[in-house]
Amino acid sequence: MTDPAAPRDDHDSPWKEALEHYFPEFLQLLFPSVHTEIDWTKGHEFLDKELQQIVRDAELGRRCADKLVKVHTADGSQTWVLVHVEVQGDPEPAFAERMYIYNYRLFDRYNVDVVSLAVLADDRPGHRPSTYTRNRWGCETRFRFPAEKLFDWHRRWEQLESSPNPFSVVIRAHLQA
Repeated sequence: MTDPAAPRDDHDSPWKEALEHYFPEFLQLLFPSVHTEIDWTKGHEFLDKELQQIVRDAELGRRCADKLVKVHTADGSQTWVLVHVEVQGDPEPAFAERMYIYNYRLFDRYNVDVVSLAVLADDRPGHRPSTYTRNRWGCETRFRFPAEKLFDWHRRWEQLESSPNPFSVVIRAHLQA
């Protein structure tokens, strides 16, 4: 178990910067099905202050980086979708619950679709949270979110090296760190 008082590597700032500079490429590489559903000609907007309001009310563990991004759908509808990206650096028992809490709080505040995406940046191959469930007396809440495990990219190293996607450099740097 990691000592919370021990000095930590700062993976937070590089991830936040990379997400801000290469958000479309990030989605294209790690969540291609999400990337194709976005109308990139309408741009995207980071909503850091809005996310911090949600996070401040529910501080539930250490995050490596998180971003809230407003995008427009590719189907031409007049709606917009909030994409909540969470990069989780260390295994955390309550991670899936926190993803659920952020998702419903964002929905409650903005009343729009919220897509929560997790990037699992730890080095434990078996740690793969992607579902949160509560069930009592037949009343059930089930929340599933896409999660990409960076550890899996070790097996796809050649693909990362040959990829023209600039976000592949971010993943290689993370894996080597």
